[in-house]
Amino acid sequence: MNHHRVRALAHLLTGSTYVLLGYDAFRAPGGRVGLAAPTLAAMRRVAPIPEDDELVVRGNAAVQVLAGAALALSIAPQPAAIALVGSLVPTTVAGHGFWAIEDPADRKVQKVQFIKNMALVGGLLAIAASAGGRSARRRST
Repeated sequence: MNHHRVRALAHLLTGSTYVLLGYDAFRAPGGRVGLAAPTLAAMRRVAPIPEDDELVVRGNAAVQVLAGAALALSIAPQPAAIALVGSLVPTTVAGHGFWAIEDPADRKVQKVQFIKNMALVGGLLAIAASAGGRSARRRST
């Protein structure tokens, strides 16, 4: 399998995850709205974010669906990855704040989820930093 096919498969697998999770959050934001409320309140102190928490959660989910689809299809993968990082970081802080959980078992579960999401951010940053398939040697010649 050549590196173009590997990259396309990586984009498909990574992007489709956000399409599925984003669609679920958009369709039924449910408890995510309550989880997001404290983080959104803190963010409103420094950024003009709408007051409607459910609207923000659904908007974030829409970003995940659209950017995830773009990434899955290798359409503008670098901007799509950057958009997903911008979506995933506050989602992770809001949804997996293990530092605020007293129960050791629940804290461990949320810490694992937090660490997993940071690994996903790392992968997205690698995509964002990629040169679109051209090797450094080919760019410099």
